[in-house]
Amino acid sequence: MTELLQWARHHWHRLMNGRTQHEDERPYSYSSLLVCGGKSSPTPKPAGKHRVVIPHLPCFKDEYERFSGTYMNNRIRTTKYTLLNFVPRNLFEQFHRAANLYFLFLVVLNWVPLVEAFQKEITMLPLVVVLTIIAIKDGLEDYRKYKIDKQINNLITKVYSRKERKYTDCCWKNVTVGDFIRLSCNEIIPADMVLLFSTDPDGICHIETSGLDGESNLKQRQVVRGYAEQDSEVDPEKFSSRIECESPNNDLSRFRGFLEHSNKERVGLSKENLLLRGCTIRNTEAVVGIVVYAGHETKAMLNNSGPRYKRSKLERRANTDVLWCVLLLVVMCLTGALGHGVWLSRYENMLFFNIPEPDGRVVSPVLTGFYVFWTMIILLQVLIPISLYVSIEIVKLGQIYFIQSDIDFYNEKIDSTIQCRALNITEDLGQIQYLFSDKTGTLTENKMVFRRCSVAGFDYCHEENAKRLESYQEAGFEEDECADTLSGSISNMAKPRAQGCRTVPRGPLGSKPSTQLSGSATALGSGEGSGEVPHSRQAAFSSPIETDVVPDTRLLDKFRQITPQLFTPLDGTTQSPPLEILYILDFFIALAICNTVVVSAPNQPRQKIGLSSLTGMPIKSLEEIKNIFQKLSVRRSSSPSLAGGKDPTSGTPSAFVSRISFFNRTKLSPPMEDESSRMGESSQASNSSCCTETEARNSAAGSAEALAGPPPSASNLCYEAESPDEAALVYAARAYRCTLQSRTPEQVMVDFAALGSLTFQLLHILPFDSVRKRMSVVVRHPLSKEVVVYTKGADSVIMELLSVAAPDGTNLEKQQMIIREKTQSHLDEYARRGLRTLCIAKKVMSDPEYTEWLRDHFLAETSIDNREELLVESAMRLETKLTLLGATGIEDRLQEGVPETIEALHKAGIKIWMLTGDKQETAVNIAYACKLLEPDDKLFILNTQSKGACEMLMSAILKELQKRTQASPEPASLGKDSRHLPDPQCSGRAGLVITGKTLEFALQESVQRQFLELTSRCQAVVCCRATPLQKSEVVKLVRNHLHVMTLAIGDGANDVSMIQVADIGVGVSGQEGMQAVMASDFAISQFRHLSKLLLVHGHWCYTRLSNMILYFFYKNVAYVNLLFWYQFFCGFSGTSMTDYWVLIFFNLLFTSVPPIIYGVLEKDVSAETLLQLPELYQSGQRSEAYVPLTFWITLLDAFYQSLVCFFVPYFAYLGSDIDIFTFGNPLNTSALFIILLHLVIESKSLTWIHMLVMVGSILSYFFFALAFGALCVTCNPPSNPYWIMQKHMLDPVFYLVCVLTTCIALLPRFLYRVLQGSVFPSPILRAKYFDRLAPEERAEALKKWAGTAKTNQVASKYATPPAAESERPAPGPSAALAMKPATACAIEPENFPTCETVLDLGYSEPGASKMIEPSAC
Repeated sequence: MTELLQWARHHWHRLMNGRTQHEDERPYSYSSLLVCGGKSSPTPKPAGKHRVVIPHLPCFKDEYERFSGTYMNNRIRTTKYTLLNFVPRNLFEQFHRAANLYFLFLVVLNWVPLVEAFQKEITMLPLVVVLTIIAIKDGLEDYRKYKIDKQINNLITKVYSRKERKYTDCCWKNVTVGDFIRLSCNEIIPADMVLLFSTDPDGICHIETSGLDGESNLKQRQVVRGYAEQDSEVDPEKFSSRIECESPNNDLSRFRGFLEHSNKERVGLSKENLLLRGCTIRNTEAVVGIVVYAGHETKAMLNNSGPRYKRSKLERRANTDVLWCVLLLVVMCLTGALGHGVWLSRYENMLFFNIPEPDGRVVSPVLTGFYVFWTMIILLQVLIPISLYVSIEIVKLGQIYFIQSDIDFYNEKIDSTIQCRALNITEDLGQIQYLFSDKTGTLTENKMVFRRCSVAGFDYCHEENAKRLESYQEAGFEEDECADTLSGSISNMAKPRAQGCRTVPRGPLGSKPSTQLSGSATALGSGEGSGEVPHSRQAAFSSPIETDVVPDTRLLDKFRQITPQLFTPLDGTTQSPPLEILYILDFFIALAICNTVVVSAPNQPRQKIGLSSLTGMPIKSLEEIKNIFQKLSVRRSSSPSLAGGKDPTSGTPSAFVSRISFFNRTKLSPPMEDESSRMGESSQASNSSCCTETEARNSAAGSAEALAGPPPSASNLCYEAESPDEAALVYAARAYRCTLQSRTPEQVMVDFAALGSLTFQLLHILPFDSVRKRMSVVVRHPLSKEVVVYTKGADSVIMELLSVAAPDGTNLEKQQMIIREKTQSHLDEYARRGLRTLCIAKKVMSDPEYTEWLRDHFLAETSIDNREELLVESAMRLETKLTLLGATGIEDRLQEGVPETIEALHKAGIKIWMLTGDKQETAVNIAYACKLLEPDDKLFILNTQSKGACEMLMSAILKELQKRTQASPEPASLGKDSRHLPDPQCSGRAGLVITGKTLEFALQESVQRQFLELTSRCQAVVCCRATPLQKSEVVKLVRNHLHVMTLAIGDGANDVSMIQVADIGVGVSGQEGMQAVMASDFAISQFRHLSKLLLVHGHWCYTRLSNMILYFFYKNVAYVNLLFWYQFFCGFSGTSMTDYWVLIFFNLLFTSVPPIIYGVLEKDVSAETLLQLPELYQSGQRSEAYVPLTFWITLLDAFYQSLVCFFVPYFAYLGSDIDIFTFGNPLNTSALFIILLHLVIESKSLTWIHMLVMVGSILSYFFFALAFGALCVTCNPPSNPYWIMQKHMLDPVFYLVCVLTTCIALLPRFLYRVLQGSVFPSPILRAKYFDRLAPEERAEALKKWAGTAKTNQVASKYATPPAAESERPAPGPSAALAMKPATACAIEPENFPTCETVLDLGYSEPGASKMIEPSAC
């Protein structure tokens, strides 16, 4: 009763505030145990009014009761139905379908005596059967959800009891907002709660968010500021604060609010203080928090939008044809009504035909015709296939079962197979015309391998590392790796793994040192965790090929010069180290600390390093700033709140640090004299010396590697990175003995070779975002005690933020300009080699500068509204006038089978677009490597800085393409669909590359038409520097304006919007979590699986379902027409020559199963042939199996067969004295054989299952007819079917009539199929013939097919040489380096004779259209 009152009060409050259900409520459904199947909505819900959270304690009793009415409890219910409302609600939902409403109307109509055609019960039978089947399916699905909900709601957690004044076991469903909850390691968080206590000495809690986004990497959450410094656990009885935060919303990346103490002091709250429902506690012994959102108001539940529903193209086509059938039904009924009226008019004076009413009144023929119209509607209702929709659902379930059972989709490395998350669009897989693909993690492995770097203008090739990668056999290492990720199953919840829990001594509960707390792990069935070896889980991005980096010998020699003696000479004089050495020092420090990597040391507890005070530091102003904002109690945090200032003190980890004086200078001394000469020789130093010097040092490579290897303790460290790029850079720094040792909210410790352990005071983390495209860390340097900003990001962004040197600048500024130019050339070469590039920079701030920035940054942090925008602006103010340190080149290798897959999809007529955020050179070379672009493609590059230039350039390219198209003969086979499915070889392939800035112009409404016309003439399009929003806009533009079937595939959160916009979204379960998978319709583990999914299963599903739908229309029209032809001989009175039970069961039972089996098992061509001949896929793109012409031909064939089926028995029994049902029996029997054998003729593959079902259908018909004729003596007086079938089975004429009727009816279709297969076979039939050949003959036939196709393509290509070729000079040879697939680790230069058009538009704009420079090595 209390819950009912709370519910009523809550909804009344919402009603009075003017909130509708659409704004605040949504249907939810669990697709797994812990909302693993939930997916983020495209846009966050508006926060609305703030929420006040009052602790559930006696001292707040009155205030809590006032606010608790608007809180939801933690009970979840994802089911639609209850025992009471199942029947009415399910019926209500089912009658939303127009077909069900139509048949309900017929049932009601049949109850009207004047138009009654059947017995009332008989008319209800089809509808009742269909509704019952769907209701059973819905009920079973809902019952499964109910069982999962029950198990989740009854999980146990520790909740503070007001009565017992201690933590007691409590079910999840009884948790309420304001409760204090204590959780132990490996427990799942039951509700969204603010973190108030952690046993970690730094107030950190590690969580695993795989239950939300699929990422197994550990994330850090922090205790609210003011509670982290406490020595004991927070006591709920002494808690006197209240929380005000935003209302429940579905934005996982944001949480705004503050905690207000009793003295009115406020502490800001962000997402770093929030533990989300469904996450798992890791590497932390115990935590305590207060619940702010519960149940359906948690962010996890608000993001769970349930399974996706899309309507397939084929289903829309079938709905249109159903309307045609309705129109046909109306015409037939009008014909019957008109005929009956005319017939009565002719016999108006014959009372035998025109019986008056009981009162003697004679009904006029017009009114009688009106009544007959509705009678005919009831009689011919079978023309509308009520069982079609149920059959389609069953067939799609069968198709999905076979797709998921395909062993070729299984990935043994990650133990996963394909997931079909959308159940109703399988046939769309066979009609794809445009494919939009992400690059990183989709086409590539997303295993980032550190390959090259440039420091201070010198390029280091890391040839030793490249050679090691060539011979690396990762498979041997992966055999010993065991995947250990959180599963959403009940069994895994019942037996949680003790991952990463440190062994700690038992002690009193109140003590702060890591003490094992008795949380709810025991409630979940875990009696383990305290004595096991911690960190048994495999961290992401930590495969040996990613972690093992061999240092470059030249860089290693320079790295060895970084010694304490270099900075503190023995004679005591102060001398500046070489500028290059300083750059190398800062470069590797930036690699190690400019990230958000979580460090775990499994065998030893992490210890917080004490910070000793510094003397002589100008910190007065910083202390004043701190005192000013002390009242606001602004929390210290990392991303995304861009943490506030820390205590300006730092440790001195080694004795020599205090003696270093050169760091305290505001300006560095000029570099050594020989530095400029070395700079001038950077060409040889960065290129040729990379190879010559490496070869000279090959003998010492082994010793160098051993010397530079990570220290013994570093091998035990576990790095939990949020992206593979971060992990690759940290592992590269570790290879040079610059090892990231630990990270806390206040400090980062790095073990730097000979300098020892350096502890950087971490002042701020400015996280990466799509606006800035970079991240920064602000630290206090332990050597110089200065505030230093280390930044890494995209080269296009970092280069614009560098300090600009004046012409008369200092020597240092000139050197920086030289470094910038050399680094840019190295970046271009890295991109040409297909490497991912990042720039590393730094900035040294004086204390007054930092103080001024900190003041503005604090104001941004304390803002409630527009906090994120203000923080981004604050970060951008800091990241200016940077000093370039160097750049990195990281290899992301192609997945296995990607080039072959793209080549097959191209042959299948699918246009492929690659949408990536990488720079142009990297994207182009990856496109060549994966065969998206061919060496002889005509390549056009759109890179403009204005809208006008973009339009002019596109016009010029279009003219060029039109010339080539006009000069080349167009194959006659394309016809109308040439715009959508162009022959790639008809005039030579063309490729288009467009950058993000130009894409912004192209997506504007005035340019869209021109852009689409250009892209439709290109076989491949590469969009580089594209944002996630631009990706989705491109897909939406192509889908809506070209009216083509689109497929989008990606693996990361930045691909979600693109995946959701496309007709079919495919997620790749890679290393970037499961956001793309959760938002997708189908999920695969590797890109190469796409070829079989589309070319085989897509083709099969489309062909099967198309033919099955056509067959349903055929059999219904053919059988209903028998009743219609009979009306011409019974005065259009609506009489049936068949018993009503036979009439109903004929479509509902006797002929319903064979087409379902056909739709699930039919294979027109084998999988091997479909993969070897991708061109066969184009039949689905053109919808050849189901076009309007095919539909009308099917109906005409049905009319012909019905005529034969009616009139052959009619003339056979003409002049006899048989009764009406005796005449109808051979009609039904002949119709059954005709309809079933028609399906046999249409089937391309007959199995024993097909034959079993056929025989079963025939036997069931005869069994029913015999039993019904023997038992039903007075079923339908005055006539009855008594003993009719028994008599006919003893009559030879009956068999003769049935055989003759069947042969005459099926002869035209049979002859057509024979002629089609022999005289004018389609490509599908030719391919079907190959399946019957012996293996040797089949291979020869396929080779001949491919040779003939290639000859035709070459002939059409060179029949008329393009006039444009002679009008312009031949372009110079451009080189593009191909990246090898995963089976080959090395990247070698290959010169492709890329034929690219350079257009002279009469204006000069940088980058408007340029050639790809040859890559130098």
